[in-house]
Amino acid sequence: MRFRGALALQGSELIRPPSGLNRLDPPGISPGRSSAVAPARQRRQRRHWLLVTPLLAALALVGCVNVPRRAALRSDQQPLRVLASVLPVALFSRSIAAGCAEVESLLPANLGPHDWQATPADLVRLSQADVLVINGLGLESQLNKLVEASGNADLRVIDSSRGVATIANPAAMPAVAQAPQARQPQASAAVNPHIWLDPRRAAQQVVTIRDGLIAADPACGSRYRANAAAVLAELQHLDRDLARQFAPHAGRPLLALHAIGPYFAQRYRLRSAALVDDPEQSPSAADLERFGRLARQSGSAVRALVSEPQASSKAFLALAQDLGLPLVSFDPIETASADPRLGASYYVSTMCRNGLQLLQALGR
Repeated sequence: MRFRGALALQGSELIRPPSGLNRLDPPGISPGRSSAVAPARQRRQRRHWLLVTPLLAALALVGCVNVPRRAALRSDQQPLRVLASVLPVALFSRSIAAGCAEVESLLPANLGPHDWQATPADLVRLSQADVLVINGLGLESQLNKLVEASGNADLRVIDSSRGVATIANPAAMPAVAQAPQARQPQASAAVNPHIWLDPRRAAQQVVTIRDGLIAADPACGSRYRANAAAVLAELQHLDRDLARQFAPHAGRPLLALHAIGPYFAQRYRLRSAALVDDPEQSPSAADLERFGRLARQSGSAVRALVSEPQASSKAFLALAQDLGLPLVSFDPIETASADPRLGASYYVSTMCRNGLQLLQALGR
C-alpha cells in the first residue's frame, strides 16, 4: 500500500508476525485529521505544520528535495540503519537492535514531540534510513510531509502501537481511568498516545519493534529475538514489582496536572484525574474549581498532587499550596537530559522512580 502514492508505509503484526512487510496495512501516521481534535491539540498540530512546511518549501527552492540517497542494496557488512522517533521507542529499539543495527533518535533526547523542529539534516537522515520506528497514535503526525519529502520509497515504518488497546482522551476531566478499547491506531487527539507508561503495553511495543526489525533484517533475527527477550524479562520484573507495591492502593485517586498517567493508573487499578488534558492548555477557573473540589472530596486519600519535570503550571502550584498538598514528579519519559544512547534500562529505572513518587502521593 502506498503513502499518498509515493511512499510505502509498512508495519509488523503484534502476535502473528507476517512473512513480509509488504502485505500489511499502513501504520497510523496518516495525513488525515480527526473532527474530534481538541482545540489545544489543533493549535499544536498547526504549529507542527508551521515548523515543517517552511523547511520543505526552502528545500524545494534550492533543489534539495533530491537529497543524497542510500544504496539500493545493503551489503552484508553494513548494519541496518534505524531511526526512532520519540524517546521511549528509541530506548526500546536500541536495546533490541544491539549488535545488529545502528539506531539513532530522530528527535534530540532533550526535546519532546511537541517542541521538535525539523532540520534539513533530519530530511537527509530519513532519506538514508532503512527503518523508521514510531510510537504511533498520532504522536508523530508532524512527520507526514517530512517522510514523504525524503523520497525514500524503501523506508519501512514500524508502528509500535499496532494492536495495543488504547484509552480515549476525555473531553472533560475524568474521575476514573477509562476502560481499554482495542482499536487501530489513528492520528487523532481522541486517543491518548502515552501507551509506554504501562509496562505491559510497553512489552507489546517491544514485540512489534522486534518483529519489524526481523522482517527488515532476517539475517540478524536470532540476535533481535535474544535482545528482545532480555528487555521483555526486565519489563515483566518491573510490572510484577509495581503491581505488588500498588495492590494495597487499588481504587485510590491520582490527581495530576494533565492526562499523562491513565495507562499507568488503569494497569494498577488506580483512579486517574487530570486538571487539563494537554500540557499546553491553560486551566480555566472552572477547571481549578472542579479539580480543587475533587481533591477536597478525596480527603486523606490524596497526600500529594502529581506534576512532571517537563511541564509546569503556576496555577497548579498555587492550587497545591491552597490545598496544603506537596507536588510529586511523574516523568512521562518524553525527554531525557542524559546520554542520548540510553537503552531500555533507562525506561525501567525511570518507571521505578515514578512508582516511588506516586506511592508518596498515595501515602504508602
